[in-house]
Amino acid sequence: MATLVETLPLPDRRDEIVDACCRLLDDEVKRKGGLSGLAIKTGYKVMTSFKAGAVRGAVDGLLDDFLEALEPFHADFEAAGTGTFGGVMKSRAGEVAEALVGVTDRRANSTPHQSLAGAYRKLRSNAVRNVQEAVPGLADLMDRFYQG
Repeated sequence: MATLVETLPLPDRRDEIVDACCRLLDDEVKRKGGLSGLAIKTGYKVMTSFKAGAVRGAVDGLLDDFLEALEPFHADFEAAGTGTFGGVMKSRAGEVAEALVGVTDRRANSTPHQSLAGAYRKLRSNAVRNVQEAVPGLADLMDRFYQG
């Protein structure tokens, strides 16, 4: 049984995958509304103004950890032998969101960039819900690149 990393075109298309993740993130931030959306947009602006390419660098730097966090879902998909990996992600969106937010929690606790960590902590209370809303787009992205 192949791992998720083995079923993605890495490292050959890593830049393309990172770019697709960045577009997904941009789209998710843009569609947020209300007071919570304003907080997300402000936090995102802090990150994008921190330094040029900060979002892309963060996505690239977190990609391997995110893929590792998705591995249990991939293993369940492989064991089932039916459907799509993205379908499994969508059907377990809450669990997927918890796993991905766990990655960013660990990173925020160890980053030397306290201004970014502070912005993250302010948004953390709604993180799982926001990531869960993004899981369908992420699932479609994974299926687009999946070569299993």
